[in-house]
Amino acid sequence: MRFGVVAPITTDVPAWRDQLRSLADSGYSTILMPDVPEWQPAPGPALAVAATITDLRVGTWVYASPVRPAWSTAWEAHSLTVLTDGRFEMGIGTGRPGIADQLRELGLPAVPANQRSSQVREIVTALRELDGAELHTPVAMAVGGPKAQALAAELADTVTFVMPHTETRAETMQRVRNFDNRRDLELALHVPVIGDSVAPFMAGPDTDTAAIRAADSLAFLPSDPAAAAEEIQRRREEIGFSYFVFGADVAGALAPVVAELAGR
Repeated sequence: MRFGVVAPITTDVPAWRDQLRSLADSGYSTILMPDVPEWQPAPGPALAVAATITDLRVGTWVYASPVRPAWSTAWEAHSLTVLTDGRFEMGIGTGRPGIADQLRELGLPAVPANQRSSQVREIVTALRELDGAELHTPVAMAVGGPKAQALAAELADTVTFVMPHTETRAETMQRVRNFDNRRDLELALHVPVIGDSVAPFMAGPDTDTAAIRAADSLAFLPSDPAAAAEEIQRRREEIGFSYFVFGADVAGALAPVVAELAGR
């Protein structure tokens, strides 16, 4: 079992560096950066800096393939693997809701939804060619529909499911059961809501935390450490999730839970 932290630069850079240092010995395995153009520094350079501050793994959560040319994205990912001595993980998906508006604002060509999985394949294929036989950059795919799930089943090392925040536990369990996991991929769970706290960049500012709790959604964890630990173990045993991703704003409060469950 391992734990990642989405740690965007939402304040000044020195405060962000201090935040990363506080995570170094807390049981978390991976520092993650979102891919939101112009809201903060680009994820690649930020992660290169993060890798010099701690010895944790670093990764994107996740590159948005419609805004990223395939070869240059693969080159950046491969370069991060080389520069971090193999501590980089490439998270990639087809873009958050509203990606079409973002492409328009950036002056980039619109990408039909049915072509976005092909873009992800191109990036991963180019990455494997750049890595060659000596390296293997782990790939985490954020997937929603059948085409993206089939691609992850074929190419990914880790998969995280893109689902409505109010999807019920039973619906998520069925989603995981339906996934073709014959290669025994690591299953990751994106958890944006802890108690009444909504993590920046992991869910929108209008997120209805009460509705998420009422749905018994896996997008929620209780803020009480003992209850959170029990629920994480339940999700591991009943569904198979073994990689949990939280926001940096709650990382400190959950650190005792993470350290215990990660075996620190």
